[in-house]
Amino acid sequence: MQKKINWSAEDRARHKAIRERFKSKPTIHELVASGELSGETMPLGDYLSLLEAVAALKKAREAAGLSLADVAERCGIDRAALSRIENGQHRNPTVTTLQRYARALGLRWVWSLQKVETAATQNK
Repeated sequence: MQKKINWSAEDRARHKAIRERFKSKPTIHELVASGELSGETMPLGDYLSLLEAVAALKKAREAAGLSLADVAERCGIDRAALSRIENGQHRNPTVTTLQRYARALGLRWVWSLQKVETAATQNK
């Protein structure tokens, strides 16, 4: 069940303008060019991969019985910042931040590469 929102006339006008502006379903490149979106976008697959890695960090933290405060103390990163990373609110944490978090858990960040599936390779 959805909660009823009591929008003001200004809110309704603002939302209508947003819907109109995006009615044509602009591409990411068009949004960046228009200034509606920063140029720091990430492909969805890469973002989901990052979320999986962050979820693994959280799972390892919980398995070790550590609180965010414990990890913050060990790695020197603010507890609130760690929470934002774990909850997906910090969309693009630095490699250094992720490595520090992992080391605080007694882990090492490991990278791997996978071949990207394209339409051409999928049809073979």
